[in-house]
Amino acid sequence: EYDLVDEEAGHEGHMVARMYESSQERRDLVRMGVFTGIAIAFHNFPEGLATFVATLSEPGIGVAVAIAIGVHNIPEGICVAMPIYYATGSKKKAFFWATLSGLTELLGALLGWVILKDVFSQLAYGILFALVAGMMVYISIKELLPTAHRYDPRDRVSTLSFIGGMVMMALSLVLFNFS
Repeated sequence: EYDLVDEEAGHEGHMVARMYESSQERRDLVRMGVFTGIAIAFHNFPEGLATFVATLSEPGIGVAVAIAIGVHNIPEGICVAMPIYYATGSKKKAFFWATLSGLTELLGALLGWVILKDVFSQLAYGILFALVAGMMVYISIKELLPTAHRYDPRDRVSTLSFIGGMVMMALSLVLFNFS
C-alpha cells in the first residue's frame, strides 16, 4: 500500500504522520489540504488584483490593503499546511503547498490586470469577489468545519474557534474601514 509519509520526514515527521492509524485518514488530510490550497489560490487571485488596483488608485490605500491581506494570509497558510504536515510528516511539503497557494496573489495581480484592463468595472470586480467568496464558504462548510469536528468530537474548541475566526474577520473589516 502506498505510504504518504516522506522518507526524509525524519523521526518527528514520522511520529506526527503515524498519529493517524490508517493511510485513508492520511489521504483524506492530504486531500483536504490540497483542496483548501486550491480554494485559497483562487481566493488569493482576486486579492492580488485588488491590491494592485488599490495601489494604482491610491498608494496609501494599496499599502493598507496589502498589510490587511498579508495578515489574513497567515491563517490561510496554516489551513493549507497543517493537514498536509499531519498526513505526510513533511514540513517541506506543507510549506510548499502553503507557499504555492499564496503566490497566486502575485499571479492574480499580473494576469488579472492584463486580462481585465479593458473590461474592468465595479460589476466585474463584484462578480469576481462574489464567486471567490462562494468557493471559500463552500470549502469552509464542506471540508474544514467537519474535519475540525472529527478531530474535536466533544466540540471543546471547534465551534468557539469558528466563531472566533468570524469575529477576527469582522474586527479586521472594521479596522480596515478606519485606515
